[in-house]
Amino acid sequence: MTGMAAATETDVRKGRGMWADAWRQLRRRKLVMVCLGIVLLYVVVAILVYAGVIAGDWSKAVGDRYQPPSKQHGFGTDIFGQSVWRKTLYGVKVSLTVAFVASLISITIGVPLGAIAGYFRGRIDDLIVWLFSTVQSIPWILLILAFAFVLRGKTLFGLPLRGMAVVYLAIGLTSWVGICRIIRGEVIKHRERDYVMAARAYGCSRGRIIIHHVIPNVFHLVLISFSLRFVSFIHAEVIVSFLGLGVENEPSWGAMIDEARIELSRGFWWQMTAATIAIALISLALNVVGDALRDALDPKLREA
Repeated sequence: MTGMAAATETDVRKGRGMWADAWRQLRRRKLVMVCLGIVLLYVVVAILVYAGVIAGDWSKAVGDRYQPPSKQHGFGTDIFGQSVWRKTLYGVKVSLTVAFVASLISITIGVPLGAIAGYFRGRIDDLIVWLFSTVQSIPWILLILAFAFVLRGKTLFGLPLRGMAVVYLAIGLTSWVGICRIIRGEVIKHRERDYVMAARAYGCSRGRIIIHHVIPNVFHLVLISFSLRFVSFIHAEVIVSFLGLGVENEPSWGAMIDEARIELSRGFWWQMTAATIAIALISLALNVVGDALRDALDPKLREA
């Protein structure tokens, strides 16, 4: 008993932060660690594709067209004799890049708006609530497609918008509502807490209180939202590319599925299968990791 009491006292004295405790919880769950490994594997593949180490010559014909999967060509070849395996790997880069950049855009818009609305309240809050309520009233996919269609061929700061840039903006500019609502609700609860009142009494400006005190205390919600919505952004990129409004002259999972529609009726199933497996695997892994992060970082769930 004395040894257990001493160990408990040592743990209390040392303390353990929220992030360290969350990591400790995640490490206990084998399925979560396996899924985290899958996510990291996809990230490594995307980096290697960017570096040109793998799939750099995806457009090069490696054999006759419509060769089935074999030892030489793991996922077979397409109508042009290109390796479906290389195209699938290149699609990892496209999907993860689009989802990551779109997430940064949505966070950059949603977090400041949500914090401002929740802290200042009044007419500013009413205006921001009206804004995100209006955006939310439009179906998300239709809004993405409308933005992608309108932005296609336009210029931004003198740079032409096409391909992946259009997808970045279309998804990022339409997906900030969810994080904005979450941050607004949390900031409303934090604005009257003791540490905020102490900062006001100390003479801190409102901007400093929001940036240096409130947002760090709600940032775990940003990370949870990021991990859970990442899958939605990957799916959105697949849909946009499938409809011909996404990347140009590059393989993506959506473009591969679009090409495979006609191939299926002729019995050439491997391109559709490769893209579907790649999407399903990363979606499952990200959902499991996102749910685990929410369980580990959400204060309400932690207390339960």
